[in-house]
Amino acid sequence: MKAVYLQSQGGVEVLQYGDLPEPVIGPQEVKVRVRACALNRLDIFTRMGVRGTKREFKQPFILGVDVAGDVAEVGSEVRNVKVGDRVVLNPVLACLQCWSCLSGRQGLCERRGMLGASANGGYAEYVKAPAANALRIPEPLTYEQAAAMPTTFMPAWNMVVRRAQLKPWETILALSASSGVGSATVQIAKNVVGARVIATTSTEEKARKAKEIGADHVIVYTKEDIVERVMELTNKRGVDMVVDHVGAEFWEKASGSLAYGGRYGVCGVTTGYQVQFHMGLLFSKQLTFFGVMMGSMNDLREVVAAAGRGLIRPVIHQTFPLQQAQEAHKAMEERGYFGKLLLTVP
Repeated sequence: MKAVYLQSQGGVEVLQYGDLPEPVIGPQEVKVRVRACALNRLDIFTRMGVRGTKREFKQPFILGVDVAGDVAEVGSEVRNVKVGDRVVLNPVLACLQCWSCLSGRQGLCERRGMLGASANGGYAEYVKAPAANALRIPEPLTYEQAAAMPTTFMPAWNMVVRRAQLKPWETILALSASSGVGSATVQIAKNVVGARVIATTSTEEKARKAKEIGADHVIVYTKEDIVERVMELTNKRGVDMVVDHVGAEFWEKASGSLAYGGRYGVCGVTTGYQVQFHMGLLFSKQLTFFGVMMGSMNDLREVVAAAGRGLIRPVIHQTFPLQQAQEAHKAMEERGYFGKLLLTVP
């Protein structure tokens, strides 16, 4: 099969396009003919060997976390999908043996892995995965739309709907609306929950696009102070929730925007890990801070169902053919996009 793979870590030049053997599946696995694979920051980190991903490859390794395609082969014990089904894969690989998995909380698996990080992913014509991770794609969704959903909409849904239980009468601050998680948060909060949405972004053009997908107000943080603008928009009350996938760069302003009883969800730290935490405000304002790592299979199921009803839609900035993975990585590093970048496999 054709694939883009790594044999060492470094710049985009380490991404090689060539032939590798097709994956061989076990009795509870499926082999999927990949049609689309979304890019993520994890791809960049793993390629470069940064943010805890430093490693040596004993054999070629295939990146690609978010995958959609057609079931090409099923194991002997598979019952939930069949050959020919259009599916999207939950990239979280749970062991199904630890205490968390056995108690139905696979998202807290102690030996959790990820497609494209701990196992070969979707930068290829074929990928294998546990059959339990495969979910049928509703007819209205394209392969590209489905592939753009797992690592963006799953954590956003987990934070907004399941953990924080955002209400229609509340206000949420969605950081970096141009990103996958940011644009997902805007849509879930507005179109699924019905809440008031304040988003942040870096340019007027991105602000216009954020409003197009549902943001009520957009703060261009290169021109406006986030806290001052939030307080102006909320009559000095602050927001009920913040969704942060950015990390240290906006921590002070975003956490300072919380109202009494506010909730702060974190699912990424792309701009840095460490911040100063004001413990006095934690109890005096009765705040809640929590983190999520992706979400549950049921979160993905609810996301796909909402997308099938037209309530949410991934924002796709650009697609690249598989053999242009280097160009796709360059585009992600330049950060001039709004939404998701994808590889397609004809």
